Amino acid sequence: MTDAEDRHATRSPEGGRTIHVFGRAIRLPRSRALRVAIGVVLVILGIFGFLPILGFWMIPLGLLVLSYEFATVRRWRRRLEVSWGRRRNGKA
Repeated sequence: MTDAEDRHATRSPEGGRTIHVFGRAIRLPRSRALRVAIGVVLVILGIFGFLPILGFWMIPLGLLVLSYEFATVRRWRRRLEVSWGRRRNGKA
């Protein structure tokens, strides 16, 4: 990733990739294909969030994983972060 200031995805000292969500660090596999597969599976299973075990929480997590790999999804996430930040600052 070219943006070193991105606070959601970083590289760990071992060379692996890590995503930080709600104060937790989640290590991702080194294989790009496996990371993409995990992201896609999370989004697809999140669509069935009305079923037991699965949940709608899987969709944003899958998009977060995919945003590390695809610039388009990364732009969507950053735009959402900016608009969310503006909303929070405007109401405070």
